[in-house]
Amino acid sequence: MKFIDEFKAFAIRGNVVDMAVGIIIGAAFGKIVSSLVNDIIMPPLGFLIGGINFTDLKFVLKAATETTPAVTLNYGNFLQVCFDFFIVALAVFLVIKAIIAAKKKQEETEVPPPAMSKEEILLTEIRDLLKK
Repeated sequence: MKFIDEFKAFAIRGNVVDMAVGIIIGAAFGKIVSSLVNDIIMPPLGFLIGGINFTDLKFVLKAATETTPAVTLNYGNFLQVCFDFFIVALAVFLVIKAIIAAKKKQEETEVPPPAMSKEEILLTEIRDLLKK
């Protein structure tokens, strides 16, 4: 029973729930970025370089026969996945940079001015008295 209680305490903690939400949103974000790359960025890029579809690029190591399929080195698919990774990494970097900037701005606005020391208070009173 102790193991089950410990597991419940672990699973209900906010960090685990936050992590689960992050993983789910990350998976959905990955799909969005993959669609962005495959459907928006790569077609014009392929058009600019002569209508090449990167996923179709491959080296044929052994041609297909009647009984065996071709053995190919699919470097175009690898290039596509690398490009996807680059876009995802860039997007995550920009999101984190924006979050850090927002936190920094919030911290700057929340910092109260430092309290004046006793000497500063006395000097201010003396200054005010001298002005009168």
